[in-house]
Amino acid sequence: MNDKTAALAGPKILLEGPAGTGKSFAMGTLVDWAQKNGQEVFILFTEQGGLESLLGYWRDTSTPPFNRREPAPIPDCLHWHVVRTPAIGLDGLLANATRTGQLSYQALTQWTDPDRSRNNPWERLLKTLQDFPCDRTGKTYGNVGTWSNNYILINDSLSETANACFRMVLGAKATASQPEYGVAQQNLLSWVRWMTQFLQCTFVLTAHVQRQTNEVTGSTSVMTKAIGKALGDEMSPLFSDVILTVRDGLNFYWDTAAPGVDLKTRYLPIQSKIRPDFSLIMDKWLQRSKL
Repeated sequence: MNDKTAALAGPKILLEGPAGTGKSFAMGTLVDWAQKNGQEVFILFTEQGGLESLLGYWRDTSTPPFNRREPAPIPDCLHWHVVRTPAIGLDGLLANATRTGQLSYQALTQWTDPDRSRNNPWERLLKTLQDFPCDRTGKTYGNVGTWSNNYILINDSLSETANACFRMVLGAKATASQPEYGVAQQNLLSWVRWMTQFLQCTFVLTAHVQRQTNEVTGSTSVMTKAIGKALGDEMSPLFSDVILTVRDGLNFYWDTAAPGVDLKTRYLPIQSKIRPDFSLIMDKWLQRSKL
C-alpha cells in the first residue's frame, strides 16, 4: 500500500449478532480484501471454534454460503493466535460447591480466591498484544500499538475476552460482588477504548448480543453482550461502525437499520439485507484515505 494512506487510521468495527449468523464468513471476506490490497491480517481467537469456522471459509465446498467447487488456498496474509480462558477445574467446582453449602451469600461474595493470579488469562491476552505471536508461522510481529493502517487486527470474540477479564478478578470464585463487577467492567472498557481510540490499524471486534426488556413499556432492545448491561451501552460510541449480523434460512446479511439496536455506520448505507462483505467498508475507507 502506498504512503498516501498514512494519515487516516483504519476503521474500528463492532460486528455483533447471535451465534451462527455469519461473523466468521464475513472475516474471510476481510482477509480476501487484505490479500488483494497488500495488507496483513492478525486474528486473536478467544472463542472456541472460531479458527475452525474461519478456515471453513476457504476449505468448505458444499455448505452454504460457501458453495465452492474445490477448496481454496488460505491467503498468506492471514495470521492468528489462540488464547483460551481455562475452565474452572473439577477440584475448583467441588470447592465452590462445598463453600456454597457452608457459607452465607454475603460471605460467598466477600471470599477472595488466593490463587487467582496464578493463571491470569487477561494478563496473557494483553501480553499477546505487546508482541503478537502467530500460531501459523511461529513468528512474532511486534506491539499492535505500533502497527500502521496497513495492518488489520480482529478479536474474536468480546464474550470470551470479557470472560478472561472477569476471571482475572474472580479466579475460581463462584459469585461476584458489586465492586468486583465494577473492576472487571472498567478494565474491559479501558481495553476497548485503547483498541478503538489509539490504534492506527483497522480493528474488528466480534460480539454476541442479548435482548433486554423495558419493565415499564414492555419493549425489547438488543444490546452488545459484555460484563453486565451497563457496559453494553458504552460500546457503540467507541466504534466507527456497529453492524448487526443476521441469518434468514441459508442467507446471511448485515443490518445497519434494525429497530431497537444501537447501530451506526460510517461506510455503509443505512439499510437491511446488506451483503456481508468487508470490501464494502474497506474499499470506501481506502478511497477516502487517498483524498
